Amino acid sequence: MEAGSHETAHDMKFLYDALGDIGSALGKRRIWFALASEDISDQHRRTSLGPFWLLINYLVFVATFVFIMGRGEGIPNYTAYVALGLLVWFYIMETMNSGVGLFVREESFIKGTTLPLSLYVFRMTMQALMRAGYAALGCAVLLAVSGVDLSWSWLWSAAAIALIVFVTPAAIMIFAFLGAYFPDSQFIVQNLTRVGMFLTPVFWAHTSQTALSVRGIFYYWNPFTYFLEIVRVPILSGDAPLRSFALCIAISGAAWLLALFLLGRLRRQVVFML
Repeated sequence: MEAGSHETAHDMKFLYDALGDIGSALGKRRIWFALASEDISDQHRRTSLGPFWLLINYLVFVATFVFIMGRGEGIPNYTAYVALGLLVWFYIMETMNSGVGLFVREESFIKGTTLPLSLYVFRMTMQALMRAGYAALGCAVLLAVSGVDLSWSWLWSAAAIALIVFVTPAAIMIFAFLGAYFPDSQFIVQNLTRVGMFLTPVFWAHTSQTALSVRGIFYYWNPFTYFLEIVRVPILSGDAPLRSFALCIAISGAAWLLALFLLGRLRRQVVFML
């Protein structure tokens, strides 16, 4: 009995270590908030418009897709459809691309300080949120201009955004470990996100009920589809995509379990892989 308890405690040690690292990083939230703010400022220090270039870039992308695709195969309020799709996709894409190189970029800090590994993850999360905030301003303007009415169903979209923010640190952590242990993954992820933008229904829709067509496969079997839907559907149609919510909650839970496992098992070894 005693041996069994000891084995259980040993098996759960990685979870305690991971939660301890995260707790320590949360206690230093002023540090990663200040670092994230400094990152955004440094990236636009010598420009005239500063971080507002993030807003302009987003608006240019939306305008380009709307202009090229026209009405998007009869999608109602195509401008709002693209605006919401690009808002979520750009955030996902930045999370993946920036996350996969995170530990490599922070090599000097990781090797030279005793800061918790999660601090760098939260710093990247805050930076991604700040950048997305400028795009969200542009999205709000486009929704108003395109005639989308504010309603109580938007609360579902707010809950969806909260879920996406909740899973962001887990996703960054997974990709950060991937990039540290498999350097080639940085180029693989970058190429996949470029292609994924066209394989995910960011600016196109699948109106058929069948999942056997090529477009149906990319729609129904693409996990990113459902993260777009839980934000976009309540605003555009007023419906609550409960099935999509359930899938996204399950994916988020699995992502956090994997992130905690990697953090608990590999956080002390990652320094030797950099």
